[in-house]
Amino acid sequence: QVQVVESGGGLVQAGGSLRLSCTVSGLDFGAHAMAWFRQAPGKEREGVATIEWNAANAYYADSVKGRFTISRDNANNTHYLQMTNLKPDDTAMYYCAAGTYAFLKAELFNAWGQGTQVTVSA
Repeated sequence: QVQVVESGGGLVQAGGSLRLSCTVSGLDFGAHAMAWFRQAPGKEREGVATIEWNAANAYYADSVKGRFTISRDNANNTHYLQMTNLKPDDTAMYYCAAGTYAFLKAELFNAWGQGTQVTVSA
């Protein structure tokens, strides 16, 4: 049984930082691309960042480039999203996902967590 568990969300002031973590079990973590998506109330889910299975390449949404960094630790089946210079527009539920290809398209990811809330106050 595949389990995807996010942690690290919370309330932070604009300009602050948070690090999200995602631990995966029940699949070959090292063989999967990993990604973070987010969804704000009333908005569609959007891809934030994704990283290839061997961390050779990572890709970001334009809205977070230069502020967010995705990384992974294959030895511990965990990947991370370091978020800096947070803005109120970053407020959303953040979801971790595992899939085959490192593209920011939700349909390419077939294992999802329940999400962790990030709230950025002005």
